[in-house]
Amino acid sequence: MPSDQECDQRRNEKMIIAVDVHYKASAAKAVSIEFPDWEDEVPWKINIVKIEGYTDYIPGEFYKRELPCIMCVLEKSDLKQAEAIIIDGYVILDDQGKPGLGGYLFQELNKKIPVIGVAKTCFTGNKRHVVKVYRGNSGNPLFITSLGMELREAADLVRRMKGNFRIPLLLRKLDRETKI
Repeated sequence: MPSDQECDQRRNEKMIIAVDVHYKASAAKAVSIEFPDWEDEVPWKINIVKIEGYTDYIPGEFYKRELPCIMCVLEKSDLKQAEAIIIDGYVILDDQGKPGLGGYLFQELNKKIPVIGVAKTCFTGNKRHVVKVYRGNSGNPLFITSLGMELREAADLVRRMKGNFRIPLLLRKLDRETKI
């Protein structure tokens, strides 16, 4: 984590925010990490919120469970500084443009902050709104979707993120943080 002096220097910089949510029993843990550069290896800030009594999963309506948790943790960030928000999942689900979790987040944020979805599994019926990104030596791609930013640009940004493996280093750190 950065020193107080570094924090003061970065207070007015643009930030990239990545969010994830993990569920255990009746509580959810929402975590966000903030970092100023796509090639950073260490988060500038980590925010954690525990949510009791979240909404049950409804098949086909995943966003109804996840979005309120994401919005809770985003309250800890200065969204005026957000360059983009990265989610674990899809922004657009199919070729017709059906919104996924990231699409609903983009709407919730009044279309003011680009949202990039980084998914590990293929969602069938989505060829127009997804770019496969291969990282490291992995033969398995990440599936990138976005709103508020050109799709190829979003894919290039994820490709640039630090790490020698399929999942970028900071996104792996975020995933671990949600599960501890």
